[in-house]
This record gives sequence, structure tokens and C-alpha cells, in this order.
Amino acid sequence: MSYSSRRTKQKSTKSFDFLTGINSIFLLIFSLVGGLFIFNILKYNFLNVRFINVIIIASLILFFVVSLFLIVKKRAKVLTLIMLLLLSIASGIGLYLTHSAINISNHLNETASYSEIEMSVVVPKDSEITDVSQLDNVLAPLDNDRSNIDALMNDIKTQKNKTIAVETTDSYDAAYEALIAGEKSAMVMSSAYDSLLEVKHENYSDNLKTIYTYKVVKQIEKPDSSVTNTDSFNIYISGIDTYGSISSVSRSDVNIIMTVNRKTNKVLLTTTPRDAYVQIPDGGNNQYDKLTHAGIYGVEASIHTLENLYDIKIDYYARINFTSFLKLIDLLGGIEVENDQAFTSHIGGLDFPVGKLQMNSEMAFAFVRERYSLENGDKDRGRNQTKVIAAIIDKLTSVNAITNYTNIINGLGDSIQTNMPLETMMGLANDQLSTGDRYSVLSQSVDGVGSTGELPSYAMPSASLYMLSLDENNLENAKLAIKETMEGTR
Repeated sequence: MSYSSRRTKQKSTKSFDFLTGINSIFLLIFSLVGGLFIFNILKYNFLNVRFINVIIIASLILFFVVSLFLIVKKRAKVLTLIMLLLLSIASGIGLYLTHSAINISNHLNETASYSEIEMSVVVPKDSEITDVSQLDNVLAPLDNDRSNIDALMNDIKTQKNKTIAVETTDSYDAAYEALIAGEKSAMVMSSAYDSLLEVKHENYSDNLKTIYTYKVVKQIEKPDSSVTNTDSFNIYISGIDTYGSISSVSRSDVNIIMTVNRKTNKVLLTTTPRDAYVQIPDGGNNQYDKLTHAGIYGVEASIHTLENLYDIKIDYYARINFTSFLKLIDLLGGIEVENDQAFTSHIGGLDFPVGKLQMNSEMAFAFVRERYSLENGDKDRGRNQTKVIAAIIDKLTSVNAITNYTNIINGLGDSIQTNMPLETMMGLANDQLSTGDRYSVLSQSVDGVGSTGELPSYAMPSASLYMLSLDENNLENAKLAIKETMEGTR
């Protein structure tokens, strides 16, 4: 063999050895990326429909084995390189999409794992007091909110090395009235009660000056993991309107129990009016008050209140900032709502005729906010809110929405929190992809007789508030409907 031939063969051998090394590196990359992708598919129940997940996993494993064989045997090196490059890119895209969904779900779950209440020491706006170190005592409703008040006092003692005596009173409302009357120089205020005081004292916050704040953070009980694979479960949907963190404790103006039966593809939405006069456990000390006030003791108090009222177990909850949540409607391309009462909204002066209406987020906002133009006021507003939520669910369970899952979840941002794990969410999505059928969404609401000033409020004992005494027969029918939906007999 001539020198030039040997030189050419050596170059060719080195070139092929170089390709073998490159292929080995890409095989390692593919193994890592593909392995993580497979892990996400299995752990979080992605694409568990019509054996799509099995096909993807089997294909990735098969390609790995074939690539390994070709590399060891030093065959088809260029083809192996191209195959590994394409597979690494495809696995990388799959890993990115699943990882993004996991991160978003983790964020929704994380904000649902705790609640926040801002506790403050306030004085009259024109007071010369500027610091808590100038105080010897404050007025606060210890019997109603002792744990949060104690947490505030302990923080003041730690940060300011100051021990302040707490003089108890019946409520935050009573404390505020004593403060404004000049009977006391300072009081404790909880951000959860802001909206309650605004009902009785318009622009009450303009009369106050905050001289110290402390944020109390409390952990919320995690859901039972055994619920993930069940065919039916209940979700509590709490609609709020609060500024700042979605985890902030506040009243719940919308209270809906969503009963889901995956086997029958049915959803039942049960609305309980915010003014319903119910027994509130936990921070409500099992006293009677309007349902919306349960929210000021935390979402768990609202959940336990409704569990006791309907004799059910609520497995998950979703807490929604209603104003920002409606932006989801635009991401879904609008919704269709059946309107049974013609009215003109005070927000934007929009007209809503009877019939099927196509709505964007602006129209939906005016639709769910209106009560003054409706025949039954707040009752009809609650029904309209349920209609919009049902329309959103109907659109969310369509195949088009599921394929746009990442953009939709991203669009929710900080307007929603839920303790429902990603595995359960994906189970619902897989149901839709498997059958192609949307969930049948039905709704019901409990009703009663309303009165003003006749029933006492535990949170606002001196206020004359509108309350709704629930009709027992209506309540029993609602309980039965939930039970039958859970059992699949309805």
C-alpha cells in the first residue's frame, strides 16, 4: 500500500473515531434529557390517554437501544448522529413543556399552602403618635382574633423591645368607633376586616394612620393524596376581590362547590349566597354569621362551613381573584352565556338582552358585577357568576383549550391559587383527550328568606346587616343533587 493510501485511510479512521465520540456525547445528552422527560410523563400523568404516553416512552427507549448498538458496532455513524440530534431536540422540547407546566402548577400549589394577614397598629389620622414605642396599650377584639393579635404583639416586643398591654373589646368595629370618638389613642387592625368596616363606615381608612405592621403567615392543610385517583370529588371555588397577594385573607363573595364525576363526565356547580346565615367553625367559634364572613378566618373556615352545611367532604379548593381571573376569557377566545333577564349594567352602561350572548372579559366583568339592575339583586348576581364560571369550564374542557394549556395557565398568573395537584389536573385533561366529550355542566343554588337587622353577626355585632335564612327543603334538595352526582346516579 502506498504512503498516500495509508495516510488517507488513517484520516478516514480518525474521522470515524471522531464521529463515534460525538455520537457517544449525544447519546449521553439524549439519555439525560429523554430520561427526565420520561420521568415527568410517569410522575405527573402527562398524555396518559390512548397509550400515547406508553408509545412515547417505548419509542424513546427503543431509539436509545438502537443508537447504543450502532455506536458500539461503529456502524451508520452519520445516520446515528442525525438521529440522536433530532431525538435530543424532540426530548428537550418535551422536557421544557412538561417542566413549564410543573413549575406553574407548583406556583399555584405553593400560594395555596399558606395564608397571609397584615396586622397593624393604627391611630387617628391627626394623632401626634408616630411610633408604637409611644404606646402603653391598644384596643383589640381578643376574643375574636386572639392568635393574630398575639402574633402582632410578640413581633412588637421582639422588634421594638416594647410590651404593649391589650385592652379587649367586642369587635374591630367597636374598636374603630371608640378610636374615632377619642376614647382610645390606638387600636389593632386586621386587613381581613377592612372590607367589613367599609360596609358600615365609608372610607373609614382615610381616618386612620398606620404606625406599625406585621404580616402573619399561616400554613394551610394539604389535601389528601388518596383523592388523586378517585372518580369523583368536590372542589370549593372561592371568588374574592383583593389587592396584593392572592394568599391574603379576605371575605369570599363567591362560594361555589364544584362536584366533579370523571366517570359520568358531569360537573355540578352549587352556589351558596354570600349572605346565607350559617354556622361558622374555626375562627367563627361555631357562631352564626353570613357566609362571606367565614373568609376572614381563612379559606379553611369557609371549607369547613360548607362541609358542615352540605354534609360532604371538600377535597380541593381554588381561590380566585375574580376581576383578574376574567382575563382568562380572552385567552379562551370568549365564552357563550345564556342570559335569562335583560338589563343594562352600571359598569360601562352595557346592554345584556335575553338569549345567548358572546362575551369577552370586559362584558363578563360587567355581567358578573351587576346587581342593582337585576330583579332579585344579589341573588341574580350570584346566578350570573355561576353562569360565567360554567361557561369558562365548558371552554376549558374543550380539546382546543387543552392544547393551549400552557398559555392559559401562564395567563392566570397570580389571579388563582389551588391545592389541586398537577396529577389530578392532568387526569381531567386526559379524560377529555381520551373521549373527546366535554363535561356536562349543571348548576343549582340554595335560596331562602332575607332580612336586615333581625339576625346578629358574630364578626360585626353592632352592625345591621342583610342576612339570608336558608330554606331547609331547598338545602336538602341541593344536598341530594351533590350526593347523586358523586355517586353517578344523576
